[in-house]
Amino acid sequence: MRAPLTQEAFGKLLLAFDADRDRAAEKYEALRRTLIRFFEWRSAPFPNEHTDETFDRVCRKIDDRAAIGNIGGYCYEVARLVCLEALKGRDRKLVSLDAAGAPMPAAPVPEDEAADKERRLTCLDECLRVLPPDRRELILEYYRDDRRARIDRRQLLAQRFGLQRETLANRAQRLRNKLEHCVAQCLGHDPSM
Repeated sequence: MRAPLTQEAFGKLLLAFDADRDRAAEKYEALRRTLIRFFEWRSAPFPNEHTDETFDRVCRKIDDRAAIGNIGGYCYEVARLVCLEALKGRDRKLVSLDAAGAPMPAAPVPEDEAADKERRLTCLDECLRVLPPDRRELILEYYRDDRRARIDRRQLLAQRFGLQRETLANRAQRLRNKLEHCVAQCLGHDPSM
């Protein structure tokens, strides 16, 4: 079992974000929200816990005096590895001791499906990254939440951007179409088909 993180290690993580503690805390919280969405998009169980694990690993690396140039990019790469571990572990089944002695029936291996999903999500991340920040925020917020919370969020988004709800919906649909086209190109598919 690993030793718990120290306050000093977490302080070093914040310092990697910015020398100003307030700005560092804001950047940390923004990245935390992004990583939680990252795990949610990939259907990883317990996105908050995986985000904490990501930051724990990065803290330990920094505490070991590792020089990290781009803290955001490094955190993203660690999150990708944590996600792969989580998705791999999710496919394991618990077996009773009685059943462990019997031969297991052959189960389809969803590795190709998981790899395809990972490629699609990587392409989506790349396509989102090239959007202007305000458009990226709009599309991410537009499709966040479920049911009533989604309706309320969309109403707030429309107010924040000074748009009618129908205009917001049209803008979100155009952005979605653009993202779908970008992902198809990234995957090497002909988007015109």
